[in-house]
Amino acid sequence: MSKKRYLGLGALVLVFALIAAACGGGGGGGGTSAQGNAGNVKKGGTFRVATEDFGFTGAFDPTDEYLGEAWGMYTNMLVRTLLTYKHTAGPAGNVLVPDLATSVPQPTDGGKTYTFHLKNGIKFGPPVNREITSKDILYAFQRIACKTCGAEYGFYYSVIKGLKPGAMPGDPGKIKIPGIETPDDKTIVFHLTQPTGDFLYRLAMPATGPIPQEVAHCFTKAGDYGRYVISSGPYMIAGSDKLNIKNGCSGMKPISGYQPSKELDFVRNPNYDPSTDSPDVRANYVDGVTITIDTNTKDIWNKVQQNALDGEISHIQPDTLAQYQSNPDLKKNLHINSGDRTWYITMNLTQPPFDDIHVRKAMNYVIDKQALRKAWGGPASGDIATHIMPPTMTGGHPTAAEYDPYKTPNDQGDVQKAMAEMKQSKYDTNHDGKCDASVCKRVLFLNRGDNPTWTNMEPTVVADAKKIGINLVPRELATSAAYTTLQTVNKNIPISLVPGWGKDYPDPYTFVYTLFHSSSILCQGNVNYSLVGLTPSQAKECGVKGDISNVPSADKELDKCEPLTGDQRTQCWVAADKFIMEDIVPWVPYLWSSVIQATSDAVTNFDFDQFSGTWAYSKIAVDPSKQQ
Repeated sequence: MSKKRYLGLGALVLVFALIAAACGGGGGGGGTSAQGNAGNVKKGGTFRVATEDFGFTGAFDPTDEYLGEAWGMYTNMLVRTLLTYKHTAGPAGNVLVPDLATSVPQPTDGGKTYTFHLKNGIKFGPPVNREITSKDILYAFQRIACKTCGAEYGFYYSVIKGLKPGAMPGDPGKIKIPGIETPDDKTIVFHLTQPTGDFLYRLAMPATGPIPQEVAHCFTKAGDYGRYVISSGPYMIAGSDKLNIKNGCSGMKPISGYQPSKELDFVRNPNYDPSTDSPDVRANYVDGVTITIDTNTKDIWNKVQQNALDGEISHIQPDTLAQYQSNPDLKKNLHINSGDRTWYITMNLTQPPFDDIHVRKAMNYVIDKQALRKAWGGPASGDIATHIMPPTMTGGHPTAAEYDPYKTPNDQGDVQKAMAEMKQSKYDTNHDGKCDASVCKRVLFLNRGDNPTWTNMEPTVVADAKKIGINLVPRELATSAAYTTLQTVNKNIPISLVPGWGKDYPDPYTFVYTLFHSSSILCQGNVNYSLVGLTPSQAKECGVKGDISNVPSADKELDKCEPLTGDQRTQCWVAADKFIMEDIVPWVPYLWSSVIQATSDAVTNFDFDQFSGTWAYSKIAVDPSKQQ
């Protein structure tokens, strides 16, 4: 996939301004995103967090990992990139700033060449203990090109001359990429195939951070490097200093601080030089961060209230949210911020009965979105979603904000409208508004089984689908397994409640193009779950079974938007969103979610990372004397 849109520096500023106008604090019901008084914050202590499941999509390997929670850990603590963000909430959190680079460069050669100069004094953490060079950044891109290394979002970098993401065989260190030059240790130059206005955003994504070849060359299978990640940031995985790299690959054992089924611990990187960074970007108050797995959601929240934990990575349950909202002592520790995220039910265009557009439209009419939002905790959880992109992604464009192609009374579903659509389906042979074909009798419905929010939503979806004759058979998996199953194309999952999508960076491209262009379909690690635009050759390569001859495509509509700038570009993405919702109908979007987080009384400074939609770990501070 390529991105051909070009924006000059002035246009980039306009994009930032549009986003700034749209991405303010709490969403859909209010709350607080208040921060502590950073001027009085003391350093020290450990920020303690728990989650039901890490949910990593790439086993925490930066080359392959595509989970927002992981990105928050990388960008705040572990992986520095050429450019980064200020790791703060709202508009300021979406603005690019230099990180490894000395400045944010302007493109040359008509927008096709970007030259970066690296700061002095930035070193890898133990056990590598040497200064980072341009070749370490090049190696990150060689891993993106590597056929076996994963690179779930490698498509963003196909605009670099000669880089074929995930398709170049052999040792990553020997892969030649003509579009990347490293004339010296402090300079890296990117040559693109065409002007790409959001290329700078792409260079702030974790896969582009420097990777030391002397360690990573031992781990070239997707995900394997995740337990050996060497820090370039202010923190490192605990035990990194004990990693034995002197005896080659055979002598390396996984870094002890990351145990995938138990915990992930970060401690300060002794090689980090704060003079190479900015406290506005990373303040690094705490001495460490400990993230543990606790499969009991209620236990996590109870421990936060008891000061036995300082935060959580967990979907708040409705009764817990109500408790926080009604109790002043708890409410002061509740933080609600815009998530720039859509939660949705995805339908596979190759699998019956969802290979029929009328069935997909009927599903949009029949689902009670209010009931789904109630399972999340009500209006504080976000706004009812009526189409693909959150309005924040198009600068609050009025047409996008008001657009609701499947409007129902109070968003509670409309059975009559749903049955009217079903009557037009090939699966309703007697035209009574219900599917009477055998393909509707037992339809696999993939869901998360380890989170009460999803299990609480499940009965609503099952009951609503039954109203139009579709009998869903739920299959519940742990979140990680559910995502892995859904992202494996030849599993042929017909319908799923599992996924949501948050921006990769603040540009509509990362919602519409990334999710629905045919070139984004991957046999493994796929995020175009509906298989929009699937070609027969892709179906054959990936082993897709079903109706593969009439899969609709959005490619032409999406390709129109790529070269545009300014308001024309915004209007084009809005039109593409409408085309997908009306002419393809791959989803039932139901929630533009807020991010709801809670802190303990021990947290003395809170901030939210707007880029990753997670904790701003580098801005959190704690008072150890208040921890239990």
